[in-house]
Amino acid sequence: MISTRCVLSPSSCDTVLGLLKKTLEKSSSITIDSKHSVNRPPTPDEDDVADAFEKDKVTLREIINVKLVESGEKENLMELVRDRLVECGWKDEMRIACREHVKKKGRKDVTVDELIRVITPKGRASVPDSVKAELLNRIQNFIVSAAL
Repeated sequence: MISTRCVLSPSSCDTVLGLLKKTLEKSSSITIDSKHSVNRPPTPDEDDVADAFEKDKVTLREIINVKLVESGEKENLMELVRDRLVECGWKDEMRIACREHVKKKGRKDVTVDELIRVITPKGRASVPDSVKAELLNRIQNFIVSAAL
């Protein structure tokens, strides 16, 4: 069953649902009957739908993020990641990398923006796979339980 509850504007929601119905009908022999009301405008052409969809494009990532924030799960996940990174020594490694960069360039010649630009790629690359896997697992479980 497809839920018609939507976090988009009503017109965008109708557009997305229309696209979904057309996709389902094309990919299978299923025909989905639409309930038309007197106040509902006629179904637009595919080109119009694509244009409207591009204007109000909301990615799955954005929808998941909204649901995570609304439920409070995002804060729980952030706390989990912070704890795991401290436990594995990642935070200490990043602190050391920052201090080394400051010593190398000179204390007065380093800006916070430069430090972030230099350290961020190293930090992202050095996050342990176990932390990434645990976070991914928790997000997947949330999506399943929220029926997104």
